[in-house]
Amino acid sequence: MKDKLVEWSYGAAWKIVRTMPEGMAAGLFRAGADRSARKRGKSVERLRGNLRRVVGDSVPDEQLDILVRDGMRSYARYWLEAFRLPSMDQAEILRRFDLENCEVFDKHRAEGKGIIVALPHAGNWDLAGAWVCARGWPLTTVAERLKPEAVYERFLDFRRSLGMNIIPHAGGERAPIDMLAEAVADRHVVPLLGDRDLSARGVEVSFFGGRTRMPAGPALLALRTGAPIYTVNMWNEPHRSRGTLKGPVPIPTEGTQTERVAAITQYIADDFAAGIAANPSDWHMLQRMWIDAPSGRGADPGVAQSAGRG
Repeated sequence: MKDKLVEWSYGAAWKIVRTMPEGMAAGLFRAGADRSARKRGKSVERLRGNLRRVVGDSVPDEQLDILVRDGMRSYARYWLEAFRLPSMDQAEILRRFDLENCEVFDKHRAEGKGIIVALPHAGNWDLAGAWVCARGWPLTTVAERLKPEAVYERFLDFRRSLGMNIIPHAGGERAPIDMLAEAVADRHVVPLLGDRDLSARGVEVSFFGGRTRMPAGPALLALRTGAPIYTVNMWNEPHRSRGTLKGPVPIPTEGTQTERVAAITQYIADDFAAGIAANPSDWHMLQRMWIDAPSGRGADPGVAQSAGRG
């Protein structure tokens, strides 16, 4: 019953939100974000704890409250835009996002190379992906397989309708890294979310003075293919979202593969930290982030918090 309710809710949102006047929809989502911030539920408390790490202990609680509220508004804006994206034409998508230094896509494609882009959960990565496709660059990425399956399939259809080639993180016919390597060889842009992996497979890094784990995937793919890695940080402005590419990330030539992956991943973490510190309210991390943080403050969100994140 719960899975059916979640499936119905997402389906209704995609049908209804895109037909509403944008100002009305934005007002409703903003009000919902403010209400969530005031209630300070588990996910909001997670966000608050994560943002406290970012801004440090010197920021008064009152300022942190405002930052958390703005963070929930930014997160609500992500969902609003995600639900409305299928109704936008290419001109509208191109108007709503801009990526600094994107000329490197053409440069590397002309050299016969694909490009790997590591990005955090910031701004609107679905809008950014749609923008890349609207500009005519082929894009392949990975989506986490989530439950309920029907919602996962909706997100696959949603992203594919925007022009993205989506590879399932698990349950596919072949290993994702093999398919990503083929996409790189075909000169695709391969964006990979890279700011959270608390599993045993994650690479431990230093991040805002604490210990966390981040995915090894971007580094492993670069070492396997020789493709350049760039990082991107994204943020929202009142009438459009923006991002900037930085890189390429230095690739060590010495050491074991484990050591090289660790060095690349730490470099990525440092780039993420600089971007998040500049625009902390646009970092949508409502889940546990640091492995050296107390585990009792809040719980990992359910499907409603994570379904759009793969």
